[in-house]
Amino acid sequence: MQSHNKAGQPLLVGINGAQGTGKSTMASCLGMLLEHHYGLRCLILSIDDLYLTRQQRLQLADRVHPLLRSRGVPGTHDVMMGRELLQRICTADADTLLSIPRFDKARDDRAGEDNWPLHSGPVDVVLFEGWCVGTPPQTAAALLAPVNTLEAEEDRDGIWRTYVNDCLADQYPQLFCLIDYMIFLRAPDMQAVTAWRMQQEAEMQHRAGATSGSMSQPELIRFIQHFERLTRHNFEVMPGLADTVFVFDHEHRIVSSL
Repeated sequence: MQSHNKAGQPLLVGINGAQGTGKSTMASCLGMLLEHHYGLRCLILSIDDLYLTRQQRLQLADRVHPLLRSRGVPGTHDVMMGRELLQRICTADADTLLSIPRFDKARDDRAGEDNWPLHSGPVDVVLFEGWCVGTPPQTAAALLAPVNTLEAEEDRDGIWRTYVNDCLADQYPQLFCLIDYMIFLRAPDMQAVTAWRMQQEAEMQHRAGATSGSMSQPELIRFIQHFERLTRHNFEVMPGLADTVFVFDHEHRIVSSL
């Protein structure tokens, strides 16, 4: 990172990891380290904040497949908004004032622009985190068999997973091609991912008093199944694509780095 030099533009670091691995924590800690120890100006962006609005997803669900009503998978983000934002960040100067999008998960909708945080001035490092950041598409053959109950029962003809994969192949490279350095947080397996995501949900419900936006255990398990296919795909391909891989055990401890 110290040797990075891209025509004076900021270094864009992608952080990929399954649900519950700690991407946001990693980005926050890395940002504080770079700012306080190296004096670098950092900006953290989550791919979650690029979700389409609820109305846009409802329209997509009507037009393509009902499963696209749920946020999360490729095809449910505003890729062009993300690319334009990153390009504005890369060209920011002392007079630049940027509005950073935010998604309200409790409302399952994009927050109003008056609630978007503002960032002023240039940036040295952008930390771009998300469960599918940098993920390549699967092969057509890999899409044939369902990987879980959700796909077997609600995507029997493969329309949803094919659409998701097509978006990952055609749209998302416009965003991911801007990444300079890739970090992958490697969970041990799907069982750990499910346990960690359920722990996250319990903690969020405790903080919020189980207000709107929280999910029951069956709802959460079904929600996680939306991500399972590409999470398993990431287990296979991301270690060979990332610049740094942090490997976790079932106790959520980093046991090695590659």
